[in-house]
Amino acid sequence: MIPIKSLYETHLTVSDLDRSIAFYRDILGLELAHTVPARHAAFFWIGGRERSMLGLWSIHTSPIHLRLHFAFHVALADVIRAPALLRAHAITPRGRGGGPEIDEPVVFPWMPAASVYFDDPDGHSLEYIAVLPQQAQPERAGVMTLSEWYALAGEQV
Repeated sequence: MIPIKSLYETHLTVSDLDRSIAFYRDILGLELAHTVPARHAAFFWIGGRERSMLGLWSIHTSPIHLRLHFAFHVALADVIRAPALLRAHAITPRGRGGGPEIDEPVVFPWMPAASVYFDDPDGHSLEYIAVLPQQAQPERAGVMTLSEWYALAGEQV
């Protein structure tokens, strides 16, 4: 076996490439690395040049629509700020898997990690996630709010 260190790139299909470029560049702050107009494609660096890449491919008039998911590893402070920042761009922050709207991150105790989900313009499920320093609690099923998680640990948000 070859040990895999991380995921280098992933690709999404989008219905409007220019709109998606604006979303990923101007709202999420990813660096536009390269465009290939003849192939209706754009590529973004994630986490700095040559660390990880996101490719966007225009589907033009294809009737096929897939809702895909991927997560961006970010600092915990940024996950905490995410609901307000997303709302400032008219993006709804949601809990696990695109669930109900949230005001604070949700926590997956089995990892443990704090997350905020949101959709891109094509309905792809995106996530900001930060692994928490506390001990994992795999016996706790489901998710909880970050406030609830900290209350279990006797800490403040």
